[in-house]
Amino acid sequence: MKVATYLNFPGTCEEALSFYEKHLAAKVLVKSRFADMSATGAPQNLPPGLKAEGILHARFMLGDTVVMASDGPPERVQPMRSAYICLSVDSNEEAERIYGALSEGGEVFMPMGETFFAQRFGQFRDKFGVNWMVIREKPMGAR
Repeated sequence: MKVATYLNFPGTCEEALSFYEKHLAAKVLVKSRFADMSATGAPQNLPPGLKAEGILHARFMLGDTVVMASDGPPERVQPMRSAYICLSVDSNEEAERIYGALSEGGEVFMPMGETFFAQRFGQFRDKFGVNWMVIREKPMGAR
């Protein structure tokens, strides 16, 4: 079994993909649009709020993980609430860089700082509604 994260955006998927490419070195593997659903490029019966140029389905690599994404009807897409994408990094500088870039314009839940379990740890929701944790773990002994 494989598990993958699927993110929905309220018409901002294209912008989010570009943002993650720039700040997380994400690599877009597949990107199809609602317009691709029809030979004429004008899909029929799109829910209100969705545009033909919107993202029907995308797949991108985030580190070693495949993440999928699409645009959904803006009135149905809600920001993430209780789930987070956790990025574990190898340096304090990388933790600070990612935290700074992704939290800008978003909502900080826990400022970046040192904890008993991490040299750097922070939690936030980015400007696209995706919850993130960024961590540079401390070496911990086996239990």
